[in-house]
Amino acid sequence: MSIETTAGWIKILSGSLRPDQLYTSEGERYRHSHDESDHLPVEPDAVCFPESTEDVQKVLLIAKEHHIPVTAFGAGSGLEGSAIPIRKGISLNFERMNQVLHFAPEDLLATVQPGITRLALNQRINRHGLQFPIDPGADASIGGMAATNASGTTAVRYGVMRDQILDMEVVLANGSIIHTGTKAKKSSSGYSVGGLFVGSEGTLGIITEITLKLHAIPEHTIAASCTFDTPRECAQAANSVLLMGIPVQRMEFVDAPSIKKVNEYGGYGLPEKHSLFFEFAGLTQSAIEDARLTKELMMDLGAQNWHVAADPEERAKIWKARHEMAYAYRHQPGISVTGGDVCVPISKLPDLLEYGRELIGISGLEGGLLGHIGDGNFHTCIVYDPASAKQKQAAFEINDQLAFRAIELGGTCTGEHGVGLGKQKFQEREHGEAMALFKNMKHMLDPDNLLNPGKIFG
Repeated sequence: MSIETTAGWIKILSGSLRPDQLYTSEGERYRHSHDESDHLPVEPDAVCFPESTEDVQKVLLIAKEHHIPVTAFGAGSGLEGSAIPIRKGISLNFERMNQVLHFAPEDLLATVQPGITRLALNQRINRHGLQFPIDPGADASIGGMAATNASGTTAVRYGVMRDQILDMEVVLANGSIIHTGTKAKKSSSGYSVGGLFVGSEGTLGIITEITLKLHAIPEHTIAASCTFDTPRECAQAANSVLLMGIPVQRMEFVDAPSIKKVNEYGGYGLPEKHSLFFEFAGLTQSAIEDARLTKELMMDLGAQNWHVAADPEERAKIWKARHEMAYAYRHQPGISVTGGDVCVPISKLPDLLEYGRELIGISGLEGGLLGHIGDGNFHTCIVYDPASAKQKQAAFEINDQLAFRAIELGGTCTGEHGVGLGKQKFQEREHGEAMALFKNMKHMLDPDNLLNPGKIFG
């Protein structure tokens, strides 16, 4: 049976779900038309709120039968338009699938539904002395973080989402349900397909369960910061920390314009120079020794303004300031902000940071560089007047040039935000002949191109 009209398939869908699981109101459709990126919104025809794997399976079977596009939606905190349903159809919101299904502290693992957020998960497990450490800044959903292979400030120590996932339950476009792994810490059995779905942005299947590795909360944590005269010196100093084998938990770079901006935004009183922020964690004596060694190394390299947070409150304030850097740019009235997200080998980072500041200076626009310098990953925040086509073009050109230069240096156009809509133009340059393989895999798993169509490949 083929249903040609939107009203027709919505009626069929409503027969498979409860009334409170399917919405076509303007308010819900608008809420699901955009994320936090600057890409144009597109409203879905309907929004579904599944509460189980079986609900997701029902939706995908109906979508397949009637050729309806399906786009997964987590917390809406993405920055590359991955959750925008550009072909309309169904937006699949996972906020009701937010449970911890299995928690085994003795095994250091938990199985969760995709709609639970990282803060909610940590609230559940912290009382057992455990944490899920991946911290992209926003209170993103675990499913969304898996779909984009998110990371954040702690990746220098713990890695990215792909490194934290043992198993996923995935519903494929044809309604079949697979598992990508087991609850064991390692396996040499079969193909490693988990990495295929992590970072696929819902284009290959819909994730309905995720089994995660958990980590012990460190006994003692120390935060510190220092400044240098140039971004190059910051990058070289960060690389020296890694080469010394000092196990930092976080190591972040923020350029001087961004420090100035966040001081204006939150009154933090930070020295307005190019800055490095550190966090050391572990047994008390080892964390103290790591901080001491880093201070000694930084001073030898010409650092200024070395400062250690006096107490947990000040430590939290430092990281609050770091997380508010992008918002400090975005809160200004009447402006738009676009951001890049490149990642290169650590040794290439000094050149790329220098190039980024040069591009911003030439453009005449306000902007800053900040990011996870221990991974070779940094972001741009470029401010422009949305009424000025010239300014908008200049802002986007900065990010484009940085992405192409990152690829030339052996890096990637996106370290953690994903491809979505904004990074499609770089895929051929970055992946070359592998693009044909990517497209073949997409066609094999989603032959009708119904899962988040128009993303990654266009």
